[in-house]
Amino acid sequence: MSRPRRPLRVGLALVASGCATSALETAPERADRPWSPAVSQSGDIIAGSANTGNTAGGYVLPATPGLGILPTAPAIDAARAYSLPELIDLAESHNPRTRIAWNDAKRVALAAGIAESAYLPNITATAVGGYQASNGHDSASGTTLLGNGSAGGAVSAVSVQWLLFDFGERGAIVDAAKQASVISNVAFTAAHQQLIYDVSLAFYAQLAAEARLATAGDSLKNAKAVQAASEDRYKHGVGTVIEVAQARQATAQGNLALVQATGDAQNAYLALISAMGISPLTKIRIAGVSGRRLSPSMVAPIEAIISQALARRPDIQGAYAAQKASLAKIRAAEAEFKPKIFLSATGAYTAGGLAVTALPGIGQQAPTENINGNRLGGSIFAGVTIPLFDGGTRSAALAQAHAEADSAEARLTQVRDDAVRQIAMADNALRTSLAAHAASESLSAAARTTFDAALASYRRGVGSITDLTIAETQLLQARNTNIDAYSTALSAAATLALATGALGSAPDYDSLGRL
Repeated sequence: MSRPRRPLRVGLALVASGCATSALETAPERADRPWSPAVSQSGDIIAGSANTGNTAGGYVLPATPGLGILPTAPAIDAARAYSLPELIDLAESHNPRTRIAWNDAKRVALAAGIAESAYLPNITATAVGGYQASNGHDSASGTTLLGNGSAGGAVSAVSVQWLLFDFGERGAIVDAAKQASVISNVAFTAAHQQLIYDVSLAFYAQLAAEARLATAGDSLKNAKAVQAASEDRYKHGVGTVIEVAQARQATAQGNLALVQATGDAQNAYLALISAMGISPLTKIRIAGVSGRRLSPSMVAPIEAIISQALARRPDIQGAYAAQKASLAKIRAAEAEFKPKIFLSATGAYTAGGLAVTALPGIGQQAPTENINGNRLGGSIFAGVTIPLFDGGTRSAALAQAHAEADSAEARLTQVRDDAVRQIAMADNALRTSLAAHAASESLSAAARTTFDAALASYRRGVGSITDLTIAETQLLQARNTNIDAYSTALSAAATLALATGALGSAPDYDSLGRL
């Protein structure tokens, strides 16, 4: 009997292997040939379809119509200029990162609920039904006896299993799950803080770009004023052709700078919209932050900043919760070495019937037997399970838990040290940027005075076009330096607020010392 079966098994194995390797038809045919998938009538790529071999489209994928939908822009008031807090509010409502972080927090919270359900009994209902029938005949000495039989029945049962005592294993698992929920909630807060920070930096960069655009426009006006003065001097026989040419060159450079500044402002606006997570096609007016005065005296002592930050930074709180979760896992691993007390109960109801019919020879009456019965039963068991030997699995799991706890403690120390360094660097950057901003204001005022004086002297025929051009260039550089220093100071303040874990809303720069 084994000989016929062996070729059958070999044949089935070959068929199975052929079906598996046939899936290669769905992959690209060669490394240097395009992949050409089959598409449905709606334009979707058909999963699992064979490579069509059509290379006319090259390495361009077929368009899926359902994906070519422009993102929906949020409701925007076109006549309103949005401030930074309002932009952050829009970002928190529409950026996918906040929704992902929220769903992660809910998922981990549900995992903690699942862990707590281990305290409840496990109740199971089972129903099984069956039917059996048979037909047959027997012959002996010319007499034929026909017989039919059938049997049917059903069993319904309810089982209860309840772990009563496990020396704290479930409690430790629940504690670890709750700490994991804390970690995910902290991560949710950190995601919002990072979003606020990203939007704030993009906001300041956009304002700086707009300010440089305005400066480029003013510089072009100054260049045109210088050109008009040079042409007027040349018209009255005082100036030279070289002076006029130099002035026109400065005007052309001013035009180029204005075009470049316009492109930079547009790019900065798109970067802000991208940081907010809304449609790049959104048109929104941005309010400025002019009038905010910044001073190095606004910053609090570094010791006070670090002390407050270590108690509220999301990464430190998350590492602390992870350490507590690792300690709970040690308790759970230790409980695996101890007995468990359980209760088990079962209630069952059985119903069944049996019918037998026999047909003997002619002239005899066919006997029929019908048997029906129902039965109700139940059982209750209480017991203790004691682990004796498992090949070292529990010991290995306990060692892993101890190693994880040691790493969690080291990670907490590392996060604290990194936090102190980040805060110190952010504090130093803020102090430096505030001092640079103060110096740039003085530089900008001095450059304005120099340019005005040089232009007035040139118009009176006293100064030279070279001195005036230099003064004009230095004025543009000084104003851009002041703009960049102001934007850098605002960004540094936001960085310090993020580093200290205090960035819960738009940064408050009127009270930097409390960040």
